[in-house]
This record gives sequence, C-alpha cells and structure tokens, in this order.
Amino acid sequence: MNITSHTGGVVQTNGFIVESDSGTVVIDAPGGIAAFLRTRKLTPDALLLTHQHFDHVEDAAALADMGATIFAHSAFSHDLILDEVARRWGLPVEIPPFTVDTRLAGEESVEAGGVRFAISHVPGHSPDSICFHLPEAGTLFGGDTLFAGSIGRTDFPGGDHPLLLAGIRAKLFTLPDPTAVHPGHGPSTTIGRERASNPFLA
Repeated sequence: MNITSHTGGVVQTNGFIVESDSGTVVIDAPGGIAAFLRTRKLTPDALLLTHQHFDHVEDAAALADMGATIFAHSAFSHDLILDEVARRWGLPVEIPPFTVDTRLAGEESVEAGGVRFAISHVPGHSPDSICFHLPEAGTLFGGDTLFAGSIGRTDFPGGDHPLLLAGIRAKLFTLPDPTAVHPGHGPSTTIGRERASNPFLA
C-alpha cells in the first residue's frame, strides 16, 4: 500500500491517495487533485469524503467523471458545502453538483477500491464529519477533526465545540499512540502526540 498527498484549492486543503494492488482510493477532493491523478496516470476507483465543506469537494465532480464512486456520510447538500459562506468571505467558490453514491451514516466500515476502512462519525466541525481508519497501516484520515496542535473550527453553521471534543476523546484517542493522523490541513501528526500535548484537549 502506498499513500501520497496533494495539497491545493482555495484554502490549501490536503487530499490523500491510497494505492493498493486492488485499486486507487482518494480521500477528499481539494482543487487540483484530479489533475494530480492524471499526471500520475492514476484512475480513482473511489472518493471518500471526510465531510462536504467546499474546500474538500472542489474536485469531487471531476473525480466522479474519472470513474470514482463517491462515499460520504450524507447526500450532496449546499447546507453542508457552505459555498455561500465561502463567497461571503470573497473566495471564488463554485462547486459543481455531484452524487453521493454510497451514504455512510451509521456504517462502521466500508470497502472501497479493495481496501477496508473503519469509519468513525465525529461531528462538531461539520455534522457529517467522519474519519477513515486503516488499522493495519496504523493510519487515520481525520479530515478537519484533529490537527497537529489544534482541532477543527466549530464556528461554522452546524458546528458544535463540546461535541467535537467529546468525539475526539471517545473515538480517536482510543486508537494506538503510533497511529498516524493525516488531517485536512497542515502537517501530519500522531494520536499519541495529540493526546499528550494538544492544548484544546489537555
């Protein structure tokens, strides 16, 4: 298994590509990730969305056009994408509609591209926030729940600060310390490092 990343889009969002013998899975779809895949001659089998905020779905429709099946907690919704919020900030955001092929609300795991991911629903940054865990690889794709030294913003519509903190403690901090956390923004970290030193969770 090989994991690579692409950072791009209007607010420099991280997307990740998981390549295995069985296929190619993309985690989140920041702007430019479709072109990134094409330059590497990779065809995405699946797109897993940690949540639908605009910066994580800029290239979702483009990946669907390339053949990716889209997995997300909830159906496509402008209330989740927050594109109107982005435009009020002056960001040039136009998100092409896309179809969520498989909804993951209530699911504990999902197989995509021949790889099985464990799922944790951790709302608070967004109502639809989910994390994807590869236990055998010791890797968590956390979206905007947990960052190196920080946590996801909770001042957006649908945000809930206490709920996010409770979810991180109950569902993420129960993972082994060496688990790598690949977040939606900024550098990667580990569960152990954040449990020991994250100022929002001390």
